[in-house]
Amino acid sequence: MFYIASTPWWLRILFPSDLTWSFPSKEKVLYLTFDDGPTPGATEFVLDELKKYNAHATFFCIGNNVQQHPDLYQRLFAEGHRVGNHTYDHLNGFHTKDELWLNNIKEAAKWIDSDLFRPPYGKIRSFPAKVLKESNPPFKIIMWSVLSADFDTNISPQKCFENVKKHTKPGSIIVFHDSEKAFSNLRFALPEVLKLFSGEGYRFEVIR
Repeated sequence: MFYIASTPWWLRILFPSDLTWSFPSKEKVLYLTFDDGPTPGATEFVLDELKKYNAHATFFCIGNNVQQHPDLYQRLFAEGHRVGNHTYDHLNGFHTKDELWLNNIKEAAKWIDSDLFRPPYGKIRSFPAKVLKESNPPFKIIMWSVLSADFDTNISPQKCFENVKKHTKPGSIIVFHDSEKAFSNLRFALPEVLKLFSGEGYRFEVIR
């Protein structure tokens, strides 16, 4: 499994322009994001941990999961978090025809009221990116600067935490997953990340 824990500048230039990778800041602010939920058990754990530190986050939701778990989806709003569109079925933007992929995003939008979008696997081509940015209202396409790699079942929970600890700086957009697959790594790494950076004076905010 190939991935890079910290997205380098040279990789970003291979993608369509105007994607958001981070929010450079001199202030101690971080942007936690969670993909693929809402998932019973995992999402509830995340919300309980965030509450302990008065931390807020942005959840990039799968439309099908929102449809199945509307009460859990509504809890995200009730506790001050934001949501984003992550397609209806978690389709790979490199392996799906553009029209089908865009229609899948539209289907998700019936359940997810947001102008934020994150492509599954971080895979998006130029044409659909242009369509999304020119839609009414336009989508803001949110990528990331720090990947926890909690989805990788071959790494330890400690390694997942170290990925975030090593690469995070003010303004970082950090990716975790509130999914069953990632939960064994998430349930160790997330509390450690919240404890570490809160102790260093950071605050956790939603993406606007």
